Amino acid sequence: MTTFKSPFRSPLFWRLLISVCIANLLVLMLGSLLTRSFLDFSMQQDFDWPAMAQSANDAFEKSGNNGLDDWIRQKREEGVDATLYQGGEPLREVRFPSPVRHMIPDWLSSGHDVALRPWPGFYIAVQNVTGPDGQARQLVAVSSSRTRIPPRTREKILLAVQLALSLLTIGIIGWWVARSVSRPVEAMRAATRKMATGEFATRVDRRWSNAQDDLGQLARDFNSMAERIDTLVTHERSVLQDLSHELRSPLARLHLILDLTQHSANSRDAAEHFARAEREIVRMDRITSEMLALSRLESGLPGMMREPVDISEVVNDRAEAARIDAQARKITLQVIGDESAVVQGSGILLERALDNVLANAIKFSPQGSIVKMTIAHDDQHIVVGIRDQGPGVPLEELELLFRPFFRGSNAAQADGHGLGLAIVQRVIQAHDGQVVAKNADGGGLEVSIRLPMAAVTKNA
Repeated sequence: MTTFKSPFRSPLFWRLLISVCIANLLVLMLGSLLTRSFLDFSMQQDFDWPAMAQSANDAFEKSGNNGLDDWIRQKREEGVDATLYQGGEPLREVRFPSPVRHMIPDWLSSGHDVALRPWPGFYIAVQNVTGPDGQARQLVAVSSSRTRIPPRTREKILLAVQLALSLLTIGIIGWWVARSVSRPVEAMRAATRKMATGEFATRVDRRWSNAQDDLGQLARDFNSMAERIDTLVTHERSVLQDLSHELRSPLARLHLILDLTQHSANSRDAAEHFARAEREIVRMDRITSEMLALSRLESGLPGMMREPVDISEVVNDRAEAARIDAQARKITLQVIGDESAVVQGSGILLERALDNVLANAIKFSPQGSIVKMTIAHDDQHIVVGIRDQGPGVPLEELELLFRPFFRGSNAAQADGHGLGLAIVQRVIQAHDGQVVAKNADGGGLEVSIRLPMAAVTKNA
């Protein structure tokens, strides 16, 4: 059953979310900045302050305060806040920014015309004007580029700029995100196509598999899968090659036996040939079954059930089962150490491993000798030792004993296919253990199987 993974734990989700947030922030900041710059640039102009002062004075002299109020409203609609001063006092009140309001008395008392632009798009003016009646007055005016555009027009311009920036920014960031996602996906697609054509050594490049996000994990999973498939395919090919090589000789002998049977002079000779043929068929069946067992073990024992196994009971049981073969060769089996020692694993597979080691020990032991099986353990491991009194193994061949189909220089003394110890090693490795072989002091070969001890929970 697949467990649900929250999207908030996905690096790819956070990459997309952060990218969208960055895009929105950039749009807001750049939109405001560009809109302001655009408005300031488009509305920059030089004011005719003398003409404006004259028109204000004419409106006042013609219609008094009412005429000046109409003029002020008209100029406010044009984006200019202005009024006339007389004797240092405003004829009609107009709200100016606080810094400007504080500087007005100084500007008026100086008697000079003032035209300032403290920053782009902002204008301040003090303009002296004298009417037909000879009365001196001053125009005080403030204007900003943005105030000269109606609010709805400003909103439309801001919306248009932000929309254009949104499309541009999201397009760029979207292209970058899509590129960062599509490139590893395309790399995995290419690797998948190569694997489909039989190139099982194909792997996704490290620059994609090293990424610490979902796609990087997917690439690593793909590489793990590809490595596993490559190992399995290589192993299966090796098994088929080895099996075909091992079956070639018995098949050739079987063909010869059948040919001799056809040309037998009497039924007695034919019966002997049939008996030899039956032995060759049994031999081939045994080789095939051992090869299949080895193949399953090298494939990782899929679905192998693990359970507590008392290794002491297994050793004693297999010793008892092998006693008949040992007695036939006048060989004594000794089991030393019968304390309960529990491991976690498959009892059937461990029995098969011990059978193979015992069979080898009995096979290479001289008549009248002793095969010793010892059981020892410490706090963490169990060690099962099986020692015979045979000829031993040359030092240069000890490391090769567990290789499939290897038969050492002593193999001529007994029948075999070179698969028994290979199966033993695979079984022990599947149980997280180790198996080693060494020549014992005083002669003979000693095989030691080391297994991790299982934690046993005692009932209260």
